[in-house]
Amino acid sequence: MSTEALSDDFLLLIVSSPSGAGKTTLCGRLRSEFPDLRFSVSHTTRRPRPNEVDGREYHFVDPNTFEQMIRIGAFAEWARVHDHLYGTSLKEIEIARATARGVLFDIDHQGARQIKASLPEAVAVFILPPSLAELERRLRGRGTEDEPTTLRRLRNAKGEIEHYGFFDYVIVNDEINRAYEQLRSLVFAERCRRQRRAALCERLLSERRFER
Repeated sequence: MSTEALSDDFLLLIVSSPSGAGKTTLCGRLRSEFPDLRFSVSHTTRRPRPNEVDGREYHFVDPNTFEQMIRIGAFAEWARVHDHLYGTSLKEIEIARATARGVLFDIDHQGARQIKASLPEAVAVFILPPSLAELERRLRGRGTEDEPTTLRRLRNAKGEIEHYGFFDYVIVNDEINRAYEQLRSLVFAERCRRQRRAALCERLLSERRFER
């Protein structure tokens, strides 16, 4: 029997940040290195950005469809963020449990709280910018939003940072390679937690080898 079969290393990993802190880039690299960590594709009512593909970055739906999903209880979590609706479907988690070794949630702090409320074993990571000035530079450098949207994201950033105390880990993205090394290290460390290896430990203790 393999150690994989004896280890409960299914990881629910939440990554959150203010807009522009680098969450999407970091999650993209994590997905490339850990293909067994299924990316939870959220539903959203916002329009796709350039190069975003429906079903890859998000499931892009209209508000009526999203609200119907709320009514039938299709979401593990959902929230309104920057005038748009975002949600994680229960189906995403069910598929991951059957096909992968974990789920990567790219969601905001509201969604993170809802996921942790129903799945307390989930691990939550918050990505911080090194400064608000740098956050503004990154947001403006994207060139994907108009000025009112950019200003709204900047105003909301401090409100999002106020929730840092809820998270298990905080990573400062001052340099992308260093921030990524810290994030990937969390995956390895969390998969080695004692409770995830308890079944293997108990199996070894139950063996009757070397006994007189």
